[in-house]
Amino acid sequence: MASVAITFRILPEDADVDIDSLKSAVRGALGGAFRDMKVKPLAFGIMAIEAMVVVDDAAGGSEALEQSLASVRGVGTVETVDVTLV
Repeated sequence: MASVAITFRILPEDADVDIDSLKSAVRGALGGAFRDMKVKPLAFGIMAIEAMVVVDDAAGGSEALEQSLASVRGVGTVETVDVTLV
């Protein structure tokens, strides 16, 4: 079975969320699938986290991770921005 790299954009609930603690929580929620993380300015002082994971190409793989990220305290929205075969 092939592997896929998935990039998620995670936005905090608001601009007052501590981005460093949110990064740690996101990394923990992704577990062993985690590969890379970048913080990018979005607008009005809000920073977006882009996290990349690598998982097996199985049905529903990204949805489970997306739900896991959405349940992290301080996360406002989670969006899948890229999926590519590895």
